[in-house]
Amino acid sequence: MQIQEASGAEHWNRVKTRLRDELGEDVFSSWFARVDLEEHNDGTVRLSVPTRFLKQWIQSNYNDRLIGLWQGECENVKRIELTVRGAMRPRPSAVTKSASLPAPKHSGSGMGDARLDGFSDHSVAAAQAATAAIARGETSADASRDVLQGAALDPKYTFETFVEGESNGLALAAARQVASGGSVTFNPLYLHAAVGLGKTHLMQAVAAKVRSSGRKVLYLTAEHFMYRFVSALKAQSALAFKETLRTIDLLLIDDMQFLHGKQVQQEFCHTLNALIDGARQVIVAADRAPSELDTLDDRVRSRLSGGLVVGIQEPDFSLRRNILSTRVTQSKRSYPQFDVPESVLDYVAKHVSSSGRDLEGALNRLIAHNQLTSQPITQEMAELTLRDLIRSSEPRRVKIEDIQRVVSKHYNVTKADLLSARRTRTIVRPRQIAMFLAKVMTPRSLPEIGRRFGNRDHTTVLHAVRKIEELARGDSALAQELELLKRMLDA
Repeated sequence: MQIQEASGAEHWNRVKTRLRDELGEDVFSSWFARVDLEEHNDGTVRLSVPTRFLKQWIQSNYNDRLIGLWQGECENVKRIELTVRGAMRPRPSAVTKSASLPAPKHSGSGMGDARLDGFSDHSVAAAQAATAAIARGETSADASRDVLQGAALDPKYTFETFVEGESNGLALAAARQVASGGSVTFNPLYLHAAVGLGKTHLMQAVAAKVRSSGRKVLYLTAEHFMYRFVSALKAQSALAFKETLRTIDLLLIDDMQFLHGKQVQQEFCHTLNALIDGARQVIVAADRAPSELDTLDDRVRSRLSGGLVVGIQEPDFSLRRNILSTRVTQSKRSYPQFDVPESVLDYVAKHVSSSGRDLEGALNRLIAHNQLTSQPITQEMAELTLRDLIRSSEPRRVKIEDIQRVVSKHYNVTKADLLSARRTRTIVRPRQIAMFLAKVMTPRSLPEIGRRFGNRDHTTVLHAVRKIEELARGDSALAQELELLKRMLDA
């Protein structure tokens, strides 16, 4: 007999919570954010997903784990069934069974307008191009070349439009060196930064410069790479895909934190090795350093760390001010009457401090207000227009490295001690405190924290967190010490 819907939903919510804790937010969002519970009946759990690709990926990589988690909720669960919501009808064409890509809907152009949830329009277009090529009887190499059309470059992203400052100077110098076409010095070049700090701008500037010299360039996001590799496998053109990849002069992979799946990561690692060994340049960008990409295979992280790793920090006031001045000058080419008082630029640069992207968004709002109302830009108007962007007291995001550094210094131990297997009391207590702080002050999951503390099991981290919580309840001195450490980390 089917259980009540509310009870099934509660079970599913607990399963998702455990998945999120085990996999981390990035992996969970990529693969399970769009999974819905349809039914739980007679030992079978029926889940629905928006695309065939997602269905096959979860079946191949997470089916056993899903069964295990569901059995923790309901012992009678024996199997997981995945269905595609609103499954699309196959196109009536001569496409062979080997090209079993998701079939697009018909449209006036004959190419279809279906979008696969979780993938960009570039990815869908690439998959449709591969399917169409196979339908026309082209070779696997022809299909592979279609799939390897890189993501479009934004013409605004050039070295001339990149504003240099202390926080991004090293990254800019390295990017220019790579784009100059000299000997391969930094390979791979790995850029990491939070959203909106310029890593994509630099990568596309390099790609445009190298492409203009006639060399073969491929710029992809990790999501594109992942989808196109799987598409090539389905089209039985994986060999041509890999061989074509290894003939390019410059490979650029953006948003590396989204590269998931053991087979895809293995192929990326093989490609990386082949290009580097062949003196071909590789540039990779992500939102954090290689050592912090917990979802990546150890070999991939090691290979990425072996080149030049450069971080781009948040812009200081001087750089933010220069970015605004540069963008105002560019805007005047389209809006000659547009003018922003120096005091307003100072105000925006002081209060919009998170990223260059937010600065451009703020300036665009001022332009829109000026053009639509014909009112001059004043500080009062700027305060009203930008009030949701002004974050004067935004808390600093704490990293596990920060916690390890502060705890090591406070207790006079080394970071190596915290990561070691030593069990002396002078090491164990600081290690447990550091794990506790990592759990309560960062969004990292228990497995991720364990990995960052010497590849420890998540149960070890959980024990440390509970131990410190218990001790702090009965020891006011320890509770005060924890608060002191938190203030030091928030400073």
